[in-house]
Amino acid sequence: MARQMGRPGVITSPQNAKIKLVRSLLGRARERRAAAAFVVEGVRLVEEVVSSNWELRFVLYEESLSKRGKSLIQSLPSRGVDIEMVSQGLLKSLSETETPQGILAVVEHKQLPITDAPNFILIPDQIRDPGNLGTLLRSAAAAGVQEVLLPPETTDAFAPKVVRSGMGAHFRLPIHSMTWAEIKAQTEGLQAYIADMDGQSCWETDLRQPLALIVGGEAEGASEAARKLATGKISIPMSSGTESLNAGVAGSVLMFEVVRQRKSVG
Repeated sequence: MARQMGRPGVITSPQNAKIKLVRSLLGRARERRAAAAFVVEGVRLVEEVVSSNWELRFVLYEESLSKRGKSLIQSLPSRGVDIEMVSQGLLKSLSETETPQGILAVVEHKQLPITDAPNFILIPDQIRDPGNLGTLLRSAAAAGVQEVLLPPETTDAFAPKVVRSGMGAHFRLPIHSMTWAEIKAQTEGLQAYIADMDGQSCWETDLRQPLALIVGGEAEGASEAARKLATGKISIPMSSGTESLNAGVAGSVLMFEVVRQRKSVG
């Protein structure tokens, strides 16, 4: 493995094969799909990967890593994980956060299986803001959503900012990219409610039945394909003068209204 001169065992060259792979995975969805891998950054997310038994292709860290991070690193060799120390400046150049934690990992992408008879599905339609999609995934995992179906116009769920915002949801929640024809087949027999300001109040809608919740994008709302799939529209009651909530917040409120209604049965 070619490296520039530096401390023994420390990667210092931006031309190192692992460094080049990380850069490509941080870039385009096409590269992530081709490599069947994605990047996670930070101690907590690497811990989530380990505790969820997803496969780590390799882990990179630098010497100023926190005590918690170093403890994590020490636990990885027994799992057969490839670990490499990287110079601080080089690892920082890979980071997409303002305050890097000194650790990142390349994770093998696997698809968690879809439930045979789901009764709670999330469809984030035309969600292009990574932070909003990550928020929706995090809320979906917390609310007990059984699967997330991503239509063609939604941003890649395994992009770096989405993964960071999801805070580990990716490792517990089945997330599948599908065509609208596939989504229609997967939601057969479910009520499909679309979040819409002109819809019926979510407080007055029976959300205890098996359903798919469609949350449209920030700029254009839901697509025509989503509206054709929908069997009803629901809204969130808000104070007068409030125009709207962003997609991440609106979807989270609606998902937890489903939880509230279902827990209040009986």
